[in-house]
Amino acid sequence: MSIVEKRWFKGMIAILLFLLILLLLNKNQYILTPIVVLLKTIFLPFVVAGILFYLCRPLVEWLIKKKVPKWAAILTAYAAICLFFFGVIRLVGPIITDQLERFMDNVPAMFSTVNDFIAYIQENRNTFPNFVQEGLVTASEEIQSRLEASGGKIASGILGIFSFIGGFINTVFYLVLVPFILFYMLKDSHRFAPSVAMFFPRSKKEHVLRILKEMDKTISTYIQGQMLVSVIVGVLLFIGYLLIGLNYSLVLAMFGMFTNVIPFLGPYIAVIPAFLVALFQKPILALYVAIIMLVAQQIEGNIISPNIMGKSLNIHPVTIIVLILTAGNLMGIIGVIFVIPAYAIVKVLVVNIVKIYRADPEQ
Repeated sequence: MSIVEKRWFKGMIAILLFLLILLLLNKNQYILTPIVVLLKTIFLPFVVAGILFYLCRPLVEWLIKKKVPKWAAILTAYAAICLFFFGVIRLVGPIITDQLERFMDNVPAMFSTVNDFIAYIQENRNTFPNFVQEGLVTASEEIQSRLEASGGKIASGILGIFSFIGGFINTVFYLVLVPFILFYMLKDSHRFAPSVAMFFPRSKKEHVLRILKEMDKTISTYIQGQMLVSVIVGVLLFIGYLLIGLNYSLVLAMFGMFTNVIPFLGPYIAVIPAFLVALFQKPILALYVAIIMLVAQQIEGNIISPNIMGKSLNIHPVTIIVLILTAGNLMGIIGVIFVIPAYAIVKVLVVNIVKIYRADPEQ
């Protein structure tokens, strides 16, 4: 067999062609502009529909096994989603609104307390060793400058973000598009893998179907497991915050629940506002908050996640840190959230390709 016919040679040619295409597109970026605009428009609806698909699919499949028609099973899943969101809004919506309003009202007082603390440090810095004095002065000046620059804008900035996200046009667009996409995902998901496999030679179809099945299982396990784990962590935090009497306990627990979807860094992000609120309310509570977060993460890491998600992703912590830092610099918070499942999918693809090559290295 000649070198040209070997699989590794074909792979190198494919990689070189791909890099050449990227280079040409980089030199002619105007070609990508319509594609980028389209992707930005449909990205969020497809992501939301995809998440809902993996959350609803177990219910739909269970109903179908019980001899319920597929259309009725899908409508039941829609009804379950609507009831869930209605129940959440009805039960905790007023509490969240009240706590957010009180939090916004107390933001100026919090900044005033921080400024007073910084002023106290600066006035009494001579009581500290020289190397500590330099660090305290630098840190306090940096904090004060940032507070002065952004302190008056935080409340309006947060409200502006919520106003932008909840814009009428986007809301209507998503409310129409997401259920539409979700319906066809639930209805025709079984056709996706065969439709992709038909583009490959008959000898490769079995490999392609196996890879797609593993990818689907990886995504499903991650989304379902991550959602359930995040909810449990949020409940644990809420119980802990209630026990110590922390203000805005529901809002802070829900913030911790949402940030828990960020691998590795989520708990550290979640503890910041809770720690600050505790510090302003009663300094000793800050220690209790740290203990609650530590206990919740130990329960999550050693009991909840291993039993719910197992070791399906099997990604080393150092790899997770590198991926998160890289994705955060390149794509911001969106990259941080999606980089781990994306890496897991690529890993499934690469591992299977290597297995296929080792089984038949001559091609």
